[in-house]
Amino acid sequence: MLAMLACPCGKVMWPDIVVINFRTVPPLISIEEPGCKQNKMKHKILGWFTALVFVGASCGKESVSPPPPTPPPVVPPPEEAVSYIKLAKETHDFIAGNLLTQYGSYRANTTSHSNNAYEWYTVSQIYADAVMVGAGEASYLPFMNKTFQWMENMWDKSDPKGGYFAQSNLDGSGAAGDKFVDDNGLTGMVFLEAYDLTTGADKQAYLDKAKACGDWIINSGLWDNTYGGGFWWSTAKTFKPTQSNGVALQLFLRLYKITGQEIYRDWARQVDTWLNEKMYDPAKRLYIWKIDGPGAGTKHMEIFTYDNAVMVEANLLYSTVLNNSNYLKKAQTLGTAMNTVLWNPLYKMYVFNTDPTQTRVNPAWCAWGSQGMIRLYEADKDARWLTFARNNINGLHKACRDAASKGYLFFASMDGSNRSPELEGVDQAWMQRIQALLSKYD
Repeated sequence: MLAMLACPCGKVMWPDIVVINFRTVPPLISIEEPGCKQNKMKHKILGWFTALVFVGASCGKESVSPPPPTPPPVVPPPEEAVSYIKLAKETHDFIAGNLLTQYGSYRANTTSHSNNAYEWYTVSQIYADAVMVGAGEASYLPFMNKTFQWMENMWDKSDPKGGYFAQSNLDGSGAAGDKFVDDNGLTGMVFLEAYDLTTGADKQAYLDKAKACGDWIINSGLWDNTYGGGFWWSTAKTFKPTQSNGVALQLFLRLYKITGQEIYRDWARQVDTWLNEKMYDPAKRLYIWKIDGPGAGTKHMEIFTYDNAVMVEANLLYSTVLNNSNYLKKAQTLGTAMNTVLWNPLYKMYVFNTDPTQTRVNPAWCAWGSQGMIRLYEADKDARWLTFARNNINGLHKACRDAASKGYLFFASMDGSNRSPELEGVDQAWMQRIQALLSKYD
């Protein structure tokens, strides 16, 4: 603190430094007016006297004010722990109450297609129930097995090659139309997860049907030299996408591991080569959407979350089944790129795709990102993958869940606005599945 002093001549004097709390400071500075020499000694005496007063004041106990009390730290209330297995059960309750039929099939949705069953919707529910069984919830096994038996209605019995049709009526009648590589590939993978969880005749039945899915893909005629190879999306041959080839790759790898039949290994290598040569974007370190059109084709460079989550799992399988550690590194690189390019840091969720006009999220396609991250954690035990998986699940729950019914809406903006009214079966299945998957670790 500085004190301003006035001498009898009107000169202002400023103490330059004062002894405060035993810190030494220089004496007062005199600022003299011209002709004020007669008061020089007075100035000095007055300055030293003032300094002593300052020293005395600073050292006196009675003059030291106690410091203000430190307020206690603000501790936010603890967040309520999330029980992901409880959420999975609530999701299943909605499914059983609104979508499950007496036949063991599931309605496609609660509104416009409530009388239809779709292949990939139905097997996604088997996928969801399988992970519940794997989490120790044995009561879900009858749901899984009954729906597996119902799925026989969708198999093409008129074609020696077989293959599952994409849709039918709820009682299984009317199955017809196109057949899809991604649907049949996913179905085979679902059946192999059920194979891992069952015994006896059930176990063999799941394996036999998974093999039939893989064999249909191989013999379907949907791999050709257009665009240098790759499987068409469907029997309509409209385009060749990453996800159809990715799930086929997964299925071939798993079938090779279980059966040892080299045809599945050879097809896995062939599909992997095509994906890396034609569909991988080295700049983004992610896989693009699809190729279509005449000639060499047009590449659609949009990046989708579920395409790349599928490829994360495919690379992890490749690393273990074919004993190639480079594919673990590829999966990790892919996961890191997903968490850069496809991650919304504000809402902590995966985007549907990189098209800037696509601002909403979907509980099935975006949930696939969480499954990919959980699989990475299972491979390398890096907990950062689980953080992305958890945040994405929480974000989808907040954005898409209907509080009244506890079902998940088809699309919504990340902040929960702009919601679609449909309650699709596949969205419920995938939310149940990833909630149950995460419950093993949270």
